[in-house]
Amino acid sequence: MRLTPAASSPRRPAPASRWRLALAVAGLLAGAGAGAAPPMQPLLSAADGEVIVRFKSDAQVLRRHALAQRADPSVVTDVLERRAALMASRTGRSLRSGAAAGERMQVLRATGVDAATLARELAADPEVEFAEVNGRKTRLAAPNDPLYPNLVGRANGPDAGQWYLRAPQGSVVSSIDIETAWARTTGNASVVVAVLDTGVRFEHPDLGRVAGGGKLLPGYDFVSNATVANDFSGRDADPSDPGDWVTAAETATSTFRDCTAAGSSWHGTATASLVGAATNDAVGMAGAAPGVQVLPVRVLGKCYGVDSDIQAGMRWAAGISVAGVPDNPNPAKVLNMSLGGSGACSASYQAVVDEILARGVVIVAAAGNSAGGPVGTPASCRGVVAVAALRHVGTKVGFSDLGPEIAIAAPGGNCVTIGAGDACQYPILAATDRGTQAPSGPTWTNSFDITVGTSFSSPLVAATVGLMLSAQPGLTPAQVRTTLQRTARPFPTTGGDNGADPTPVEQCRAPSSGVDQLQCYCNTSVCGAGMLDAGAAVGAVASLTARISVDTAAPTAGSPVQFSSGTSTTGAGRTLTGWAWTVVNAGGIASTFTGATNGPVASITPSAAGSFTVRLTLTDDLGITATSDQVVAVAAAPVPVPPVTPVTPTSPVAETSGGGGGGAMSWPWLVLLCLAVWALAHRPFSAADRA
Repeated sequence: MRLTPAASSPRRPAPASRWRLALAVAGLLAGAGAGAAPPMQPLLSAADGEVIVRFKSDAQVLRRHALAQRADPSVVTDVLERRAALMASRTGRSLRSGAAAGERMQVLRATGVDAATLARELAADPEVEFAEVNGRKTRLAAPNDPLYPNLVGRANGPDAGQWYLRAPQGSVVSSIDIETAWARTTGNASVVVAVLDTGVRFEHPDLGRVAGGGKLLPGYDFVSNATVANDFSGRDADPSDPGDWVTAAETATSTFRDCTAAGSSWHGTATASLVGAATNDAVGMAGAAPGVQVLPVRVLGKCYGVDSDIQAGMRWAAGISVAGVPDNPNPAKVLNMSLGGSGACSASYQAVVDEILARGVVIVAAAGNSAGGPVGTPASCRGVVAVAALRHVGTKVGFSDLGPEIAIAAPGGNCVTIGAGDACQYPILAATDRGTQAPSGPTWTNSFDITVGTSFSSPLVAATVGLMLSAQPGLTPAQVRTTLQRTARPFPTTGGDNGADPTPVEQCRAPSSGVDQLQCYCNTSVCGAGMLDAGAAVGAVASLTARISVDTAAPTAGSPVQFSSGTSTTGAGRTLTGWAWTVVNAGGIASTFTGATNGPVASITPSAAGSFTVRLTLTDDLGITATSDQVVAVAAAPVPVPPVTPVTPTSPVAETSGGGGGGAMSWPWLVLLCLAVWALAHRPFSAADRA
């Protein structure tokens, strides 16, 4: 099986037989290159004798030939070959190793046997967890549908501009309302969105890695076959796109036997620009999340990329070590995969997806473009945010695939009713290059050199996720998916038309392999939860703020300290469904709450002076959470004043007789003493006194 990047429509009309052939095959989008031939067919035949093997964690082959994740590439190659030799002795076949796809996953090759047979033989080994054909994936390219013809002519337009980013208005109902999202955030540079594709053109003014403001991180090239890579090397640190053209002569070779001659698509440059093109710079176009950083990961070369390279690129992009490759210094929080191939999600893809999701990384993937067929891989994998494509009026665009795996739908571009040489009215404007083979200079697609397809719906969703994570970094992949779906706008039930064709637009139905299902009215069973609303999605997560109020004016030891969440805020229309109070740092004085910890108020009685820290985690009805910490200073309890012992009156006789009182003088005696002193002071002096 192979995955292909979604490219834009070729520039000159193709014979009907060609577009019918391309339309019937899953996974192609339209190529953006000048002078491109008809779209490539994503025929998914396996590379002969090449299999992805994942060993069990306790396999003897792993113990005998351990693989250091950060080892020198030559050391890694030696270890992989030793594993291959051991497996050869066990199977009786001559095996060689290909590139590593993970710590326990690698490619094994054999001559004289087809890949499917080799996979079955290796899968039977008790130390092998699974063995799969190392299939190919191609860029998703739109078919030569009559509603989306190959247009040639002037290099101007489209008059509609970036219609897909603006707020819905009039007949344009599928636009994602990005400006409402931008009112809260245009993206944070700490959020990295990886674009796994054909590579990028770094010199493009909307993307360039230039001093003082480039949008692209260094990235990596995972295409291990030098011929497919078209850059005279295998895996390396340069993810630049050298061009992915295929000549007619090359289609006669074994490497490109399933490909169609075509010009370079510059597909990765287009998808990267939809995510993070520079904005407000008076040049070119606007990216949907201009404040995030874009990480180019090259996994597709000429015509296709193989599963093992794609899976290695996925893991590396998410910050997981890949043997023989330096660790990624800029792990992504979002992966955009505008590529795919037909068939249900395989064990190897699901294993990689699960590993990535466990690290809190969101994976967004294009549903595919086989004209209403089943969702392809990796979009069909459990946990991936699969994206279908919409026309400007909100109906499913003809090329987009369908299925219950789809999470949400977004604009994919369409041309409405056009005649030969007429401008396409609603393409997706994106960055590209003028070259039909090697690069010849940056430019942008337009109404005659068009980009349409689910490949361009996917990065709009990935960019929205980047904005969501910029506003609320703690979101989990599950929370991101839930929020996208609950904030989506409902699909329209009117507004579609088939142009000059009077056939009414039908309701979308369950997909069937090999059966076309063009424009149709979407429903939540096969098109996802609704139309992407970037403004609502970002607003839903940005507005939830947890705040702790300390309602006790002067916290003191031994007395309850009261807390409340009354000043916290939620998004418009959202309600709080959960409160969780915890002690983050007891400070030796406040280890537990004295009452319930699942409501809007809570209290703690500290045992002594000092400080402690409490945390409040709020959850709203979208499942979004927000957290706040509060440090509380506690004063010592006041020192009590000893009570004064009252004096009890007693008789003079009792005092002189030595009874009780401890020698204390009673009040009658005090009165008599005072009178005696006064009398002495006021008596007249006598002669005896003077003497």
